[in-house]
Amino acid sequence: MSKVFTIAEGLENLGAMRTGGQGSVYKGRRIGAIYSAVKLIPTPIYTEDLNDKNYRNFKNEVEKLLKVNEHPSPNVVKMLSSGITESGSFPFIEMEYIDGPDLSELLQPPHNKIFTLKELIKVAEQLASALAHCHKVGVKHGDIKSNNVKYNIHTGNYVLLDFGLAIMSDEQRRSSIRHAGAVEFMAPEQNEGKMLPQSDVYSYGVILYELLGGQVPFPLSGNSDTGRNTVMIGHLESELPDVTELRKANLPTNWSEEQKAKEMQIPDWLLKLIDKCLQKDPAHRFENGMSLLEALVAGSLSSTTIPVNNLFPNAIEEENKALRQQISELENGMQETKKPGILLSPFVFACLIIAIIGLMGLVGYSEYTKKDHVQTVVNNPIDSIVPATDTNEYDAEKAKRQREMIRRAAVQKVIDSTLREEIRNSQKETTDSTEESTPDTTVTPQGF
Repeated sequence: MSKVFTIAEGLENLGAMRTGGQGSVYKGRRIGAIYSAVKLIPTPIYTEDLNDKNYRNFKNEVEKLLKVNEHPSPNVVKMLSSGITESGSFPFIEMEYIDGPDLSELLQPPHNKIFTLKELIKVAEQLASALAHCHKVGVKHGDIKSNNVKYNIHTGNYVLLDFGLAIMSDEQRRSSIRHAGAVEFMAPEQNEGKMLPQSDVYSYGVILYELLGGQVPFPLSGNSDTGRNTVMIGHLESELPDVTELRKANLPTNWSEEQKAKEMQIPDWLLKLIDKCLQKDPAHRFENGMSLLEALVAGSLSSTTIPVNNLFPNAIEEENKALRQQISELENGMQETKKPGILLSPFVFACLIIAIIGLMGLVGYSEYTKKDHVQTVVNNPIDSIVPATDTNEYDAEKAKRQREMIRRAAVQKVIDSTLREEIRNSQKETTDSTEESTPDTTVTPQGF
């Protein structure tokens, strides 16, 4: 067995694999700086036993988080490990480290106070995709806020981080929210420690509101109990400030007037989506991340000139219905203006005229050839021997050849008759002369 040694700093030798004349090959392991993010849960667990309620809840929620990573999403941070710390017995989850700024940092100087509409819609789509990915496997995040969404500088994706509240009990959540939670992003029902899929949808709406208007609907002034209570009451009872007015007030001064006007053309479907997410009653929001994502896609594909109902998933269907109605009205109008009769296209009419002219020419030609044939028979009796044929099948060239053949036969017949007559006359003259010079003698053949 070969000696195990360290090849270089950060590169460990795990033993030889094979050797040869040109050297040896060793199995190696790279030891380097691997970064991760570790979330500690403030409530310790002293007994790692399933009979312990807190430990049981922790294990159950960790198993749900592991389901999130079964099919990784580029918009959800990956969980690497979980357990209990050796000192203090605090539960922890270890997550992938995302290199880049979070949304709250991107809203601070030297950055603008608002996002462009294009980048805002990108965040909306990717964050909705992250929520749909989690809710599909039964995981509720519970702490969605702008500093829990990071921009990955290596991939260009926005990634949802920190599933800390997801592995807490209801009492732990109430305590955490009361003392350290980001109340500006919390849904009204979370003040009582409840955490629903609709709670994540509400926090999602607050993030979009912040990116669009430059601030959250109910900002926190200081970190006193009074300030926190004021924010909670705002989420429970107060109307939302007009986000379009906030956006107009927070437009960057270095933008041109043209760009300012363009960035104020906020899609109607986006405003309605944010409003639906921020309803006080969870039953009036989108049910979960899946329906939220469906609504976002339907809204972004729909035309802003056609009203989109509050139920965004039906937006495309409503648009198609409106188009079908317009087509039906046009067809009905055309039927009312139609006049009785047969309508021919210009091409068909031209073809019909050409056919009529051709037929008239054919009839005229047939009559002319028939007349010429009759006149020829009268003037030349020999030609009359040629039988008449149907006008349509009459072939002048063929008839000419036939007449020529008959003419030649008739001439030959006359010549043959004349020759035979001359031969007979000649023979007769010879016979007569012989009879005059020869005595009358009868020749009898022998044997008779």
